Amino acid sequence: MFLNSTHSAIYIALAVLIWGCSANAQPDTKDQPMDYVIKKVSSLPAVTTDWEHPAWEQANTLDIANFHPLGSDHRPKTQARLLHDGESLAIMFRVEDQYVVARHTTYQSRTHKDSTVEFFFQPTPDSGYFNFEMNCGGTLLLYYITDATRKGEGFEQYVEVSKALADTMTVHASMPKKVDPEITEPTTWTVSYRIPKALLEAHVGPIPTLDDLHSRGNLYKCADDSSHPHWASWANIGEKLDFHQPGKFGTIKFER
Repeated sequence: MFLNSTHSAIYIALAVLIWGCSANAQPDTKDQPMDYVIKKVSSLPAVTTDWEHPAWEQANTLDIANFHPLGSDHRPKTQARLLHDGESLAIMFRVEDQYVVARHTTYQSRTHKDSTVEFFFQPTPDSGYFNFEMNCGGTLLLYYITDATRKGEGFEQYVEVSKALADTMTVHASMPKKVDPEITEPTTWTVSYRIPKALLEAHVGPIPTLDDLHSRGNLYKCADDSSHPHWASWANIGEKLDFHQPGKFGTIKFER
């Protein structure tokens, strides 16, 4: 997610009116330290769009419900589930959305401008973090960031994860790859993907197993260039509209 300064100017007047409000009744997690346990399963569920699949019911469900006040009054209900089998991490997002758009269709394009869900993941305490930014059509932007200090359109220290490495992921999206013009009717969509341990190891070094791994991260929903921009997080990011705040990540623990 990169903040568009135009939206800051347009929506700052709404801040007082909409801070803490929601179009959907969702839990208030603004002041809570966030933690999530990724359950271990013997076999990961297939990468599909079926949120109700029995395999996914084994996972804990988290809510991405901390909406930043600079956003519009559109507050889509966004949830995620994660599972692991020791060798790979599976994640699924479900969004009860509206004003849905996906204009970016190539790897490493600016997906945060579309209807997008994001998973920022710091595997170990001494590693950098990955920003899996996937729009509703399944297009991905993915960096490995070791210093999130802003520098132009990027960061002080980061590398783009190669397409060859990203292609080792399995991805499934319920929406078409391109959604344009914007869908203004209420629309529920899902994306799911599987991250092999080898992808993480290519940047952080050997990880013997995901079992009992103590990690940090955050999950987000945004749509910078939709008609109703919004920015939501699992762990609260505070007043600064910037998803790249590893100091505010929540705790993520992998079950053994």
